[in-house]
Amino acid sequence: QVQLVESGGGLVQAGGTLTLSCAASGSGASINVMGWYRQRLGKQRELVATVANRGTLNVANSVKGRFTISRDNAKNTVILQMNSLKPEDTAVYYCFSRVWDLSEYWGQGTQVTVSS
Repeated sequence: QVQLVESGGGLVQAGGTLTLSCAASGSGASINVMGWYRQRLGKQRELVATVANRGTLNVANSVKGRFTISRDNAKNTVILQMNSLKPEDTAVYYCFSRVWDLSEYWGQGTQVTVSS
């Protein structure tokens, strides 16, 4: 079992910056992939960015060049640095992890609101 705790959401003006953090506990040593998904109002949950244990990145085109994902394997944390935020980035952001047996875990979600 992996428990994920997110922090760092909030309200920001367009063009601003926010940083989301996620800390994993439990069977943290078994984690392969960590990252972030988001769900905008009325939309399906979608990939934002993930990073595998050895550093392979998967980043949505909509955030490339604006968002940066980083990971500390020793601390089992993942950070999403969000720059140049747009109103369309408004969503609930979920921390995600996938362990080596392919089980998936989710955080409780943190709201990000970007005002125009």
